[in-house]
Amino acid sequence: MKYMLLIYSNEESWAGLTAEQREGLARSHEELMHELTEQGMLVSAAGLADPITTRTVSVRGDTLTTTDGPYAEAKEHLAGFYLVECDDIDQAIDYAARMPDAKYLAVEVRPVMDSSGLEM
Repeated sequence: MKYMLLIYSNEESWAGLTAEQREGLARSHEELMHELTEQGMLVSAAGLADPITTRTVSVRGDTLTTTDGPYAEAKEHLAGFYLVECDDIDQAIDYAARMPDAKYLAVEVRPVMDSSGLEM
């Protein structure tokens, strides 16, 4: 079953990290991605560009609207993701807990739906 591990961050938590902590965070991600790849569990992973580059698109009737920034007015933003193939949600939660970002803000674990519906 596939799970999306969504990494959340905010400007204050990132700004509060020392250079050493940022390097440690990057190193931890490299180690985790290496482990998941070796185990054949990593489907995809990426960091996301700064929220200032985000555009939110909506269509109402025939009117297309785009706005700058993420849709939600919140301090937190989606910073990156891992798409992993796990045996169950508990295994996905274990990997999410090992992400260094979980110590600073949060990592959300979500089952991924296939074309026939929720893989449960």
